[in-house]
Amino acid sequence: MPQPRVLILRAPGTNCNEETAHAFTLAGAVCEQVHVLRLLESPAMLDDYQVFCLPGGFSYGDDIAAGRILGGQVRRQLGDAMQRFRDAGKLVLGVCNGFQVLMATGLLGLEDPSGPLATLTRNDSGRFEARWVRLSVAAGECVFLRGIEQMELPVAHAEGKFVCREGSLPTLGAQAVLRYTTEGGGGTAYPANPNGSADHIAGVCDPTGRVLGLMPHPERFVDPTQHPQWTRRREGGNGVADGLKVFQNAVAHFG
Repeated sequence: MPQPRVLILRAPGTNCNEETAHAFTLAGAVCEQVHVLRLLESPAMLDDYQVFCLPGGFSYGDDIAAGRILGGQVRRQLGDAMQRFRDAGKLVLGVCNGFQVLMATGLLGLEDPSGPLATLTRNDSGRFEARWVRLSVAAGECVFLRGIEQMELPVAHAEGKFVCREGSLPTLGAQAVLRYTTEGGGGTAYPANPNGSADHIAGVCDPTGRVLGLMPHPERFVDPTQHPQWTRRREGGNGVADGLKVFQNAVAHFG
């Protein structure tokens, strides 16, 4: 099978595009970084790709709110094209700022006729949080998380608190595929839950299993030596880094 092609969207303020392209390339994909204005001019170019990725950073300086401006652009001007992309069996990934963007597009299926069911807002700590976290995985239908039960990944955000509209949390069900946890699976008070997210939610997948948004950065742990304790870990640097598995699953989906 041909290598899947990945479109990595760039916008003013995006700064994780190179790491994300490296991660997909390691996993066996062919990547192209495309500026948002180019895609807005030619939405049909999406037809040439199998994966659409919104990487981390501070798109448009996070003016108004994190990811809000780029999310509005995608929703208003690329909404139909993105729906067709997903419905064609293709994959969409949003990491950190990309997750914040996805929340504004409606692609995650977190809306009803009354409006959004959830949003991402400022961390309870009131400051930017950059640390490693443990995650429990309930992959369900999520393509990106197949075969993964737990992960360690870094986070780096100021607006990563997942909050739900009153009464809507139980309706998320299997869409909540990633949760902050501890090594023993016990309590998840700060800093294990670095932002105060409801039900410790760190990532959400749409009902099709093909659109994933998450706050932690899998592209920052694609080599075992990137872990701060890599010399002490059991695999001795020879295992597959947790983040790389996310990108390998995306590539394997088209194998």
